[in-house]
Amino acid sequence: MTRGGGIAEPRLPPGRAIELPGLGTTFVRELEGPSPTAPAIMLLHGWTASADLNWFLSYFPLSEHFRVVALDHRGHGGGIRSRKLFRLEDCADDAVALADVLGIDRFIPVGYSMGGPVAQLVWRRHRERVIGLTLCATTSTFSSSRQERLSFVGLTGLAAIARYIPGRFRRWLTHQIYLRPRVGAWEPWALEQAASHEWRTVLEAGRAIGRFSSTAWIGEVDVPTSVIVTMRDRVVPLARQITLHRSIPGAEVYRVDGDHDACVAEAATFVPTLIRAITSVCERADIPMASIR
Repeated sequence: MTRGGGIAEPRLPPGRAIELPGLGTTFVRELEGPSPTAPAIMLLHGWTASADLNWFLSYFPLSEHFRVVALDHRGHGGGIRSRKLFRLEDCADDAVALADVLGIDRFIPVGYSMGGPVAQLVWRRHRERVIGLTLCATTSTFSSSRQERLSFVGLTGLAAIARYIPGRFRRWLTHQIYLRPRVGAWEPWALEQAASHEWRTVLEAGRAIGRFSSTAWIGEVDVPTSVIVTMRDRVVPLARQITLHRSIPGAEVYRVDGDHDACVAEAATFVPTLIRAITSVCERADIPMASIR
């Protein structure tokens, strides 16, 4: 994604704004897959990213095996704009509402970082819609130490303040704090994606991540699950990713030698690993392999 030999503007799947009844409008990317019977996967991106920023190198390789759907989460990119407080539970419900609109009965939530809790909540709140789970660079809890809790408390305060800051000033803060350090490192298309965030909601999303914990119920997951561990992750500690894998009965683990941005920085390794991880979920869910080749 860098200017030095990076991708000036990637080839992206068709995208459109879709109204989710009673919830709002979100931006969605879709690829039909290799056949009408190909299993559907729902790509759930990480915090401060968008579907494109997270998955742009994964879309087309995945579509050779699966029907691919990706949405922007609330406040991120073209995601739903709402005055409601950001909740990960609402993001999970958004994913299922999108499946309803697209006529998808059951699907595999594929969650990266913040998308991991969203995927877990899709299972917890809508078990009958889930074929299995694929969880990448994520955990069952993001905040356990005192320092981490204090960091997320700070985000809570910033999010509260952001609700009362004029929009023009919020946009200026977004540029100064988030975008300016990336100018020169990110391509224009990526900066444009990040600039479209609703910063108040993104800050509230950080607060929600800090409060999330599935440790009390993650051991109840009863669908085939694959966990992709990013071995040099400086955002989600390796130990927590391993704990997530060990907490889910029968979960399979896949390793990628990369940091938290492995979906982009180590795409040559990450994407084939992701395909194997999702294929394993399908096999263990007794979905005929002929339908995903």
